[in-house]
Amino acid sequence: MRRLLSLLGAVLVTALTAAPVSTADVTPWFGNTVGNATQVVSVVGVGGSKAKMDVYQRGATGWQAVAAGIPTFVGSAGMAPKAKSGYPATPMGVFTLPFAFGTAPNPGTALQYVQVGPNHWWSGDDNSPTFNTMQVCQKAQCPFDTAESENLQIPQYKHAVVMGVNPNRTPGDGAAFFFHSTDGGPTAGCVAIDDAKLVQIIQWLKPGAVIAIAQ
Repeated sequence: MRRLLSLLGAVLVTALTAAPVSTADVTPWFGNTVGNATQVVSVVGVGGSKAKMDVYQRGATGWQAVAAGIPTFVGSAGMAPKAKSGYPATPMGVFTLPFAFGTAPNPGTALQYVQVGPNHWWSGDDNSPTFNTMQVCQKAQCPFDTAESENLQIPQYKHAVVMGVNPNRTPGDGAAFFFHSTDGGPTAGCVAIDDAKLVQIIQWLKPGAVIAIAQ
């Protein structure tokens, strides 16, 4: 299948919706597991910490691939059936994409977008009621263990979309799983692609989209 079309800005966003990779309806692997979602980011492992990403949209007659074969990095421990705190594997399953964030300004998305700075954190402290949430605080005043958490002002988070992993925020079941810009290597359990392609997808995403991950 062809790779994501190499276009820029709004032109590419239009291409994602108006010029799919194939005009024929397809039956994607995630089948009926995505509920009423009409936009799906599919991530399928190809071995180790590498995967390929395909992007699908559902229309009146079925699913169509709007982008395909995007090189993708996942966790350094590959994929796992379930997220686990401290274990660098990308969990498999279908997850919501509730909002986006980044150190860069909003690139233009229908998702809620938070521009982050030095005081933005994602709490990974299993012993805190803030576990698996975004927090804003100066390091010395944060009400959670910052050593167990992530400061969000890093290059890999130039643009990112939150993955709804462990929505019940159960201690031990993992925190801080994002779809973000790649640094060219494995992640700590997130999904990462080239930033330019990520921006194109973020511009295309709408509320209700999901990410589906499998080996």
